Amino acid sequence: MIIAQVNRDLYRYEIHSLLKAFYPEEEVKVFVGEPDRKKYPDPTFINIEYLPDKILLTLGPGTESGTAVAVKSGDDAARFDEKSPACKGALKHALYDLLREHTGRSLPWGELIGIRPTKIAMNRILSGESARDTARYMEEEFRVTPEKADLAVSIAQREREILSNIHYENGYSLYVGIPFCPTTCLYCSFTSFPLALWKDQVDTYLDTLEREMAASAQLMRGKILDTIYIGGGTPTTLMPAQLDRLMDMIHQYFDVGSVQELTVEAGRPDSITRDKLRVLKKSGITRISVNPQSMCDETLKRIGRGHTAAQTQEAFRLAREEGFDNINMDIILGLPEEGEEHVAYTLSRIEELGPDDLTVHSLAVKRGSRLQKWIETNGFSSIRNTDACMSMAARSAERMGMTPYYLYRQKNMSGNFENVGYARPESAGIYNILIMEEKQSILALGPGGISKGVFPGGRIERSDNCKDVRTYLDNIDEMIERKQRLFQS
Repeated sequence: MIIAQVNRDLYRYEIHSLLKAFYPEEEVKVFVGEPDRKKYPDPTFINIEYLPDKILLTLGPGTESGTAVAVKSGDDAARFDEKSPACKGALKHALYDLLREHTGRSLPWGELIGIRPTKIAMNRILSGESARDTARYMEEEFRVTPEKADLAVSIAQREREILSNIHYENGYSLYVGIPFCPTTCLYCSFTSFPLALWKDQVDTYLDTLEREMAASAQLMRGKILDTIYIGGGTPTTLMPAQLDRLMDMIHQYFDVGSVQELTVEAGRPDSITRDKLRVLKKSGITRISVNPQSMCDETLKRIGRGHTAAQTQEAFRLAREEGFDNINMDIILGLPEEGEEHVAYTLSRIEELGPDDLTVHSLAVKRGSRLQKWIETNGFSSIRNTDACMSMAARSAERMGMTPYYLYRQKNMSGNFENVGYARPESAGIYNILIMEEKQSILALGPGGISKGVFPGGRIERSDNCKDVRTYLDNIDEMIERKQRLFQS
């Protein structure tokens, strides 16, 4: 266990996140004052002391003792023993530099702990700063490696082009969640419930979703709908008639005449049939996902996917036959017991299929997933993502004529890397960018949906739907009222 001890309750989240990034296999605890040694007998790894004019960081017993000192500049009136941007920045710089020196390694994204690195780059580019100066700022201010800084800047520039026709001030995007899956994957922490337990209540769920849809659509009257994303869960767990009903509901309550992109997550190949694809195509779907995660059958079995690589190939073939010309595929790097040879094999099989969009995820270990239990049993060493794997995926995407167009990060990512979307020209997922850059309001329906209001002046407010399906069904009026408060404020 890694124990950090601070003398003031300041920036404990930042301390925890950086320690966890350097020591992903360890449990990390941050205490204000001395911890209860009967409950936590491990020695203190690092002691952090906030003083009026500096921050002292001292490595504890069992380490090569060392101290990093962050001292305020002579013209900076900020104190270092109270909450302020100066205190936060000095702490992160000093802690990162000390851990880098102690461990002998750097993190690809330096001291950045947020999920949206490209948002930093985008804001500076929009303010008129050059690409080179923006990259240099990220390197110096956040200790980001030159390669990752260049990646963030290039993606921000591409995002700006892709979003050039989006209606920011008088527009919005729509998310519709279908919270059912054939099975729950080992790594999953999304709002997902096994269809076998809910198949007799799917129509009841659609009834409730329609109530939320009808009421919420009224809140957006007069606004332009730019993109629609139907996710989950796995929307294609619905039967063809249920999918048809869902699409009819969307067309009934929303004006889709200006929609630039209509995406459906057909993510599980074992949920895809020709009849379902025909329903989606007839309803105007422009983009779907057929997600293998891995093309290695042993891995698929290990992570509870419930399908084979051959089923992925067949689902992809069906989608092409039914006329889908914008198909995304997701893969995850760092899956349990997979190494570089498995990644190379998966990429080679995907190149044979030739998707239009490839999303490369670096495995994130979520507390709410079964993966955490699996690691406790099998050890953290079985979770390996490397720079070589990330580079392999980038080269594969380039061979397929794709360029990176969006990027985000998550807590506890294998290798401290990132998730990157690659796409061929005109195939980029617009909604993916909008959800990350937070420049347009998003109306989110269904369990786990997070509606986001982006208001003049850059103010952002959110309204969360409950995650549990039963709670959602029983409390739909409250979910509707939350949205009314958000969008009528």
